[in-house]
Amino acid sequence: MKPSYLIKLILLALLMLTSAGAGFYWLEPTVLNYADGVWLAFSTVATVGYGDFVPSTPASKIFAVFIVLLGYAMFSIVTANIAALFVGEEEAKFERELHGDIRALHQEVAALRRELRAQEAQIKTAMQTKSSMGDDA
Repeated sequence: MKPSYLIKLILLALLMLTSAGAGFYWLEPTVLNYADGVWLAFSTVATVGYGDFVPSTPASKIFAVFIVLLGYAMFSIVTANIAALFVGEEEAKFERELHGDIRALHQEVAALRRELRAQEAQIKTAMQTKSSMGDDA
């Protein structure tokens, strides 16, 4: 996973939070300014519920339910992608090490094949020498 994708997800989460703040500012009469709406959205998404602002109308309560569910989804997605970023780095490191091990094994197999061919040639030479010595007798 690319870090730029994670940045886009975080920006999307911030957009969702600021949009939810606007929604609370519009729906909730106890929220008197946009900043308080964003605060209510944050405390709702984080499921903290400090109690300084609470949804009081049926519309803002229904909106809060959707914001909580959306917050769970966004938090899960962002957290999973952060974890995937760390796991991906570890996996890439493991793959590089594994590739190095495979390359070393290929070199070792090639060296063993050369050694085997050299020994095979020595055996053939020794057999030919023995055979020619037997023919001379």
